[in-house]
Amino acid sequence: MTVNTPLCFRGKKILAPMVRVGTLPMRLLALDYGADIVYCEELIDIKMLQCKRVINEVLETVDFVAPNERVVFRTCERERQRVVFQMGSADAERALAVAKLVESDVAGIDINMGCPKEYSTKASMGAALLSDPDKIESILTTLVKGTCKPVTCKIRILPSVEDTVNLVKRIEKTGIAAIAVHGRKSLVLSFFCLLERKKEERPQHPVRCDVIKAISEAVSIPVIANGGSHDFIKEYADIETFQKATAASSVMIARAAMWNPSIFRKEGFCPLKDVMQDYIKYAVRYDNHYTNTKYCLCQMLREQLETTQGKKLHAAQSTQEICEVFEMGDFYEETTATFEAKKTSLETKTQDEDDQVEDPDVIKMAVRFDKREYPPQITPKMYLLEWCRKEKHPQPVYETVQRPLDRLFCSVVTVAERKYRSTLWDKSKKLAEQAAAIVCLRTLGVPEGKLCEGENHLINKRKRQDQECLINRGHGEDLAEPSHKKANFIEETSDMNVPKM
Repeated sequence: MTVNTPLCFRGKKILAPMVRVGTLPMRLLALDYGADIVYCEELIDIKMLQCKRVINEVLETVDFVAPNERVVFRTCERERQRVVFQMGSADAERALAVAKLVESDVAGIDINMGCPKEYSTKASMGAALLSDPDKIESILTTLVKGTCKPVTCKIRILPSVEDTVNLVKRIEKTGIAAIAVHGRKSLVLSFFCLLERKKEERPQHPVRCDVIKAISEAVSIPVIANGGSHDFIKEYADIETFQKATAASSVMIARAAMWNPSIFRKEGFCPLKDVMQDYIKYAVRYDNHYTNTKYCLCQMLREQLETTQGKKLHAAQSTQEICEVFEMGDFYEETTATFEAKKTSLETKTQDEDDQVEDPDVIKMAVRFDKREYPPQITPKMYLLEWCRKEKHPQPVYETVQRPLDRLFCSVVTVAERKYRSTLWDKSKKLAEQAAAIVCLRTLGVPEGKLCEGENHLINKRKRQDQECLINRGHGEDLAEPSHKKANFIEETSDMNVPKM
């Protein structure tokens, strides 16, 4: 496919992918200070494939949300043309599926082939890929052919210069747009080597500029030099020095940017206090999780962690407390108040739109299901199902949708060709369906099983069945036999009737 993006990898200063650091606030801050391209932290393909894409109208972001409601990847329009999505993958088809999922929201796709961490290499990802050139070729070729975005990869050097150059030449033939090279070795020769952490070259080992230079001279695609923070890059001017020493097209910065992202600023470093406050503003503005915010701020403080401010930061247990440590409590309150007002306005607008376009034949009530008002294991859905069977109607059909704005649910139940729903949105599909069942039962004038309704015939049926089971057990009968009799008393799932959003 033709690459339809202006992203170029020559003459660029790039924020490296860093786990727990390369989240949206840090990426935006790096762009503010002068970074040309920013990589997100490595995200695993399997985890991403479980996510759904949600437009967050309150934050004005695109969120990729896991089943547990955790935001795995968040991005925004400000970085869309300059953010590269890095994934961990050992499977070509999974990698392509993730690329297709995110390609409309990012500028490029990268495969991590340099991470030496055990969680990555045990799954044949990261640096483990360096010992499997065939798999590398398969993944990169599949991505280049299957996505409209430029594809890159990030590697570490092999034990010999010759092997490294040969591997890079083979990678170049896949058609990727650029390759980032971390100038330290990764000895992934066997599983046992992976367990011997001392064999991995760590930051205290000197970066091999000569190897990166050999690679740069051997291929025609842009080579991005990485690994110079410890030996070379102490300030902005050093970025060019590192680039010349490696003959690379661009430079990728990790730890130096983590310590102070204003390393990308031509005019020189900003005071660390100002940098941290700028970072916190983005963290609050984009609802970054406080643990991630605290981690990044601790990386910036470094030697100052034992100061009074550092100890207060370490003790903070919320974004608000972090803001108070840095005398930004008023900013936090003003920003969160603005978001609450925007959320309320959007909810009101959405509700008005729902009321205008909704089927007028749907019967509505403002009700919620509170399980504390019902006996254990007895629900309105069970009562409604029992009533339908008694009246010889088809069983209830539930259609549940999720609202993108706040990810709340609403369900419509169809009974005897009539539709019912609650006007209140719930935090789960199950609660929404129970609320719809309550609306139907109340409209029909049928008991819904609440404790206040007195004697509960479903409970009595359950008791009789329990007694039958005890009698059968006394006669040595197989308890599994009467399971079909329990069908009337077990809530039936309506998953098959729920449209996937």
